[in-house]
Amino acid sequence: MKNALIRIYLLSKFLGFDPLVLVTNLKGIRFYIHDFLQLKKQKGTDTRFNFGRKYPILHERYTESGKMSGHYFQQDLLVAQKIFEKNPDRHIDIGSRMDGFVAHLAVFRKVEVIDIRDQLTRVRNVLFRQADLMQLPDDLINCCDSVSSLHVIEHFGLGRYGDPIDYYGHLKAIDNIAKILKPGGKFYFSVPIGQQRIEFNAHRVFSISYLLEILQPSFMLESFSYVNDKWTLFENIELDQNMVDTNCGCHYGCGIFELTKK
Repeated sequence: MKNALIRIYLLSKFLGFDPLVLVTNLKGIRFYIHDFLQLKKQKGTDTRFNFGRKYPILHERYTESGKMSGHYFQQDLLVAQKIFEKNPDRHIDIGSRMDGFVAHLAVFRKVEVIDIRDQLTRVRNVLFRQADLMQLPDDLINCCDSVSSLHVIEHFGLGRYGDPIDYYGHLKAIDNIAKILKPGGKFYFSVPIGQQRIEFNAHRVFSISYLLEILQPSFMLESFSYVNDKWTLFENIELDQNMVDTNCGCHYGCGIFELTKK
């Protein structure tokens, strides 16, 4: 029954309708009407602020003051701090979140961003280039000492962002990132972790053992952190065999790797 309800909910969201948002908004309607009538009474005959169009926001009284959890919040802050401390000569980011991680970096340094989709907005300290990292441009080979790609490589080759379908897209991306880095360069990398699978066409989920296997030929592991299914960050964890075998107990967690190119 629970699985059936989850499937119905996900289908509803796919069709553009979120039942949970509807329920929360319905809860907020009575407050909206009550508060509007109270404000209108307080306004009385004052003309300094006339009422414009109605713009009900019905759910935010039930939310926290802001989101300080989840994969993106935790990884973006953690890795930005690491790059601030390392202060590389040239940092390239592959497709990470613009309004999170890239914005963090742009506060204190230049960052070159590569994404398969175009970006029309220009922002100080962010140098954008449109490219498909499954087909590495020659001028990027051996070009920098620091690369990041956070919650990105799980998408390569699944068509979600207009990229060509390629079952091995994640492997091509990792191989090309190794080519971008100079020997000794740092690679900051995160992907979903759990039982290995493709949830088409959203993303792949990787087992930790598989990730260690595909990263080992080109990289040395310097540190490992992860966000579990409850969105709690565990920072700089010593991986043991049980954690590898169980994917740190995650069904859909986030593994965060700091790597050095061999």
